[in-house]
Amino acid sequence: MRVVAKFGGTSLGSGDRIDRAADSVAKAVREGHQIAVVASAMGSTTDDLLEDITFDAEESDRAEIVSMGERTSVRMLKAALAARDIDAVFLEPGHPDWPVVTNSRGEVDVEETRKRTQKLAEQMGDVVPVVTGFLAEDHDGNVTTLGRGGSDTTAVMLGRYMDADEVVIVTDVEGIMTGDPHVVEGARNVGEITVDELRNLSFRGAEVVAPSALTYKDADLDVRVIHYQHSDLLTGGTDIEGEFENIIDMRDAPLACLTVAGRAIRNSHGILSRLSGALSDADINIDGVASGMDSITFYVDAEVAERAENVLHGEVVAEDTLSSVTVTDDVAVIRVLGGDFPSQPGVVRDIVNPISDAGISLHDVITSATSVAVFVPWDDRERALDAVQDHFEG
Repeated sequence: MRVVAKFGGTSLGSGDRIDRAADSVAKAVREGHQIAVVASAMGSTTDDLLEDITFDAEESDRAEIVSMGERTSVRMLKAALAARDIDAVFLEPGHPDWPVVTNSRGEVDVEETRKRTQKLAEQMGDVVPVVTGFLAEDHDGNVTTLGRGGSDTTAVMLGRYMDADEVVIVTDVEGIMTGDPHVVEGARNVGEITVDELRNLSFRGAEVVAPSALTYKDADLDVRVIHYQHSDLLTGGTDIEGEFENIIDMRDAPLACLTVAGRAIRNSHGILSRLSGALSDADINIDGVASGMDSITFYVDAEVAERAENVLHGEVVAEDTLSSVTVTDDVAVIRVLGGDFPSQPGVVRDIVNPISDAGISLHDVITSATSVAVFVPWDDRERALDAVQDHFEG
């Protein structure tokens, strides 16, 4: 097997942990596997270095300074592997075989990075490359960085471009857990999770695998998360399945838009729960919810609109802070699902502007970390879909 093993800062946080990491790599190599290693900075080195930059440093100087954590880690790991009679070489920006290249905008140069990574992969039968995570270099040889979670990004990107069988993320948790084991009693490991599930957890604070890394995962590349105390790189932990896709989807049935108005609804405890609970009790599915200071809007199937209106009206009559409910029929929804929306400035504009340019009015726009839903008049749905598709797929 060809495997990329990424060791996070916690898993390299002490000499004992570096020994443990080297033991696991050496074991896999002796079993006949081709292993490439990606190393984060030891412990909290990068954060410590950033905190110490209290002066107005140029971006190039900041990148050079924070690179010292990863540069130290790869030297430590290479030395630990050499002590175990494993032929290894550390790679950092400036090395002739350095693989990760960024363009003038600071984005990964995919063509050049793929070419260099494939060349590096050809050497893996004879040597273990130990690569600094998080770092890159531009075409002029200047050090750049891949942003938050950049070591994860390095690992999955290299795994994809070198046609690896698997990327193993070694961290301080035993795979993906059902809850935070430091907070929740009885938290247990999840054996499998999809990319879509994990990206939603990651965007909402689960610091396991960076969403930017998962954008490089394709269906043929296995990604697994294991605990640093696990001695075998090739077993255990949580398997991450599937791949990110930009999906543009239009619901094939009309919706109705029901808006409940009231006084300072957002500051009224339990109003949203009462209204959505009443719809649920009536077996009415909610397709989308939007809220303002003085209103809450529900999108439901058009065929149950009348029943939903009566349910919500009953809540309006029973609650002094609510004043009225109104219905707009024949609404269409188009959803754009993406892998890494928070790191794409202007993505909402890129969805909304083509619809506006086509002269189509918007009922609503509802966003999350991984999707944007636009609600338009039913009769304009095809034109709106074409406008969005032309922009994203053109």
